[in-house]
Amino acid sequence: MLVLLFASGFFKVNNFQPSEHRPEETPYEKFRRQHVDAKMTEKLCNTEISNRNIYKIDNSCKETNTFILSIPAKVKSICRGDGRYDENSGMTYITATFRIIKCKLKHQGARKPSCQYEGRLLTNRIIVVKCEGKLPISNNIPFDVNMF
Repeated sequence: MLVLLFASGFFKVNNFQPSEHRPEETPYEKFRRQHVDAKMTEKLCNTEISNRNIYKIDNSCKETNTFILSIPAKVKSICRGDGRYDENSGMTYITATFRIIKCKLKHQGARKPSCQYEGRLLTNRIIVVKCEGKLPISNNIPFDVNMF
């Protein structure tokens, strides 16, 4: 199965002023904060999404957030020669499979701090990311996990 990983384009709100990422955070650091955690479990969705401040710009809850269960170096390798670039989509994918945790919002329209998620472990997923400067980044497309 192929999983298309579009990193969230929604921003953290600082003092109610939108910014694409934390002032001290690079696009890769934002991607890593929102989507990479080797120790993530299905039961940690609520805690981690809250602790990592993963919300839409209007403080509503993201419908879905996915965490790649891997160390950052392995995820970076997708953009550093281990992945295959697709000219049609502008995305890069790797044929090695990953395990991911998909956190899905339980109640549509919920707002921070009342975001409640159901976590699910998905195995044997091929990860597809947007690369820039040989690093995976958020690409400002709403995050989704799509099966082909």
